[in-house]
Amino acid sequence: MIPGITFKRFMRHTLIRTGLEAIALSGLSRRRLPGGAIIFTLHHVRPDRPELSKPNRLLSVTPAFLDETIRTCRDLGLLPIPLEKLPARLCDPADENRYFAFTLDDGYRNNAEFAAPVFRRHGVPYTIFVTSGFAARTHSIWWETVEALLSRHEEIEFDFGSGPCTIPTRTALQKTVAIDRFSKFVQTSDEDAAVRQIDKLATGLGLDPLDLVSRLTMNEKELAVLATDPLASLGAHTVSHVNLTRVGEDRLRQEIVESTRAVETISGKKPQSFAYPYGFAEAVGEREFAAALEAGYEIAVTNRPGLISRECTKKPTSFNRVSLNGDYQKARYVRALLSGIPFKLAGQPAARPA
Repeated sequence: MIPGITFKRFMRHTLIRTGLEAIALSGLSRRRLPGGAIIFTLHHVRPDRPELSKPNRLLSVTPAFLDETIRTCRDLGLLPIPLEKLPARLCDPADENRYFAFTLDDGYRNNAEFAAPVFRRHGVPYTIFVTSGFAARTHSIWWETVEALLSRHEEIEFDFGSGPCTIPTRTALQKTVAIDRFSKFVQTSDEDAAVRQIDKLATGLGLDPLDLVSRLTMNEKELAVLATDPLASLGAHTVSHVNLTRVGEDRLRQEIVESTRAVETISGKKPQSFAYPYGFAEAVGEREFAAALEAGYEIAVTNRPGLISRECTKKPTSFNRVSLNGDYQKARYVRALLSGIPFKLAGQPAARPA
């Protein structure tokens, strides 16, 4: 039997895949992009390997799929654009072009190794959203820590709040169930305390969470080198990657302001764009949109799915993005997303900011 949250995940993925296939087969995916632009979200970009078939595989796409996505956008008449220039273009009534922009969250090292060469080959600009605590090696990445533990152990003992329990992690399904439990734990507990507890578990099992961050993400020097690429921009993504809706006003401002200063120190110029951690509906709202605007950002992005229309420029710190998901790496799925139909079916109109 598949536990509740994992069953919901399975059903959701099944419905998404079925819907994308139906749109692709119907020919509707050949329609013109109804909005003014699409902003893509990426995390890992790296070659596919058997060991990557893990619970977090949705966060990883291959360089070949990235290349295919760029070609698909261009074949459909979209033009690449730096993220920070998008609001001005959308505000220009004489500009009838349709655009695509690429963003990559958290500063993973494979972005420079595998994604940047693809962008250079196509002359496509991209924005790396830097979680400054990852770059400075002061904060761990809890979902990467959990994944690493699941790959090393056949069972894990952890206290989710009701006393220690043993979590089996032998099979792919058991790993998915486990990471769903950890995810729910982080999302429903005090996040800082939950992450410390996960880090303590890892340390006790011989895994250094900050060493893992060092292996996975670019440090400040590496980011500074990447920032010299004329196609690259560095944006801010908070210090600790905390869900901003669950912290107080002071912490909210601190996360935005301190990460902004850190990125400015790294790149030599103030970042022009900001990305909210997690970015789903429960992780960002009107308070956060206002805080980004107050911090001086002319554009900030969520991970609420949807296209960008010209009306969205009225709220440029609440732009939608569309995640390129490791479970759906096919050009026909990209064409289906570009049609805007999946977002309408999901109740996300193209004119609504993300």
